Amino acid sequence: MSGLEILQSGLTAGQAMGWMQILLSFAIAQQSLEHLARGDRLIFVPRLVLCLLMALGLGGAWPVWGLWGNSLAMLWRYQGPYNGGSDKMSMLILSCLSLAHLAPTPFWQEMALSYLAVQLVLSYFVSGWVKVVNPDWQSGAALRDVFRFSAYPVSESLRSLADHPRFLFVMGWAVILFELVFPLALLNPVALKLALLCAAGFHLSNACFFGLNRFFWIWLCAYPALIWFQDRIL
Repeated sequence: MSGLEILQSGLTAGQAMGWMQILLSFAIAQQSLEHLARGDRLIFVPRLVLCLLMALGLGGAWPVWGLWGNSLAMLWRYQGPYNGGSDKMSMLILSCLSLAHLAPTPFWQEMALSYLAVQLVLSYFVSGWVKVVNPDWQSGAALRDVFRFSAYPVSESLRSLADHPRFLFVMGWAVILFELVFPLALLNPVALKLALLCAAGFHLSNACFFGLNRFFWIWLCAYPALIWFQDRIL
């Protein structure tokens, strides 16, 4: 199969669910290992076991349902999604996968995966819309303040980027425009694969610059649903 054929190929619903479960097991296991170093074994040891079962394809849908229930326990234990967007996306993916496994017919299974795909697209578009109507993002001041004042940069040397306003202005608008036009990638299989590569690069840069590594892994977990969704609607 040529490179172009790979980019144009889609996924079945079953394949999308399989890939999501493998990626999700890795992402959640990584988070769980971080917590085990601090304690909380009552929640995170079972979480690791469920991730292993899901990665190996053992137990059918039970590991997915188990992780969903475990995630509910985490929401109670930490009084909400303490990692913000990454925890919300984790719960969204687990909820949609759980519903897909519970679906009585292929139609309802597809509805669960479609909902996840639409939410993923909206996560980019809405983020871009919030930025484009914000004067600080329009002028580049928002990124400047992030590098100058926030606790995010993982290296103090990154603070010097605040002294390059033109660079931050261009980068800020590049992010805004990419997020706003992201839904258009659904019109073409190759465009979608390239858009997802760009999006993954964006999340990777956030992990490197700001230490937001969980966003990188968990957003990747939802990508198979969007690849399947595009093939379904075209």
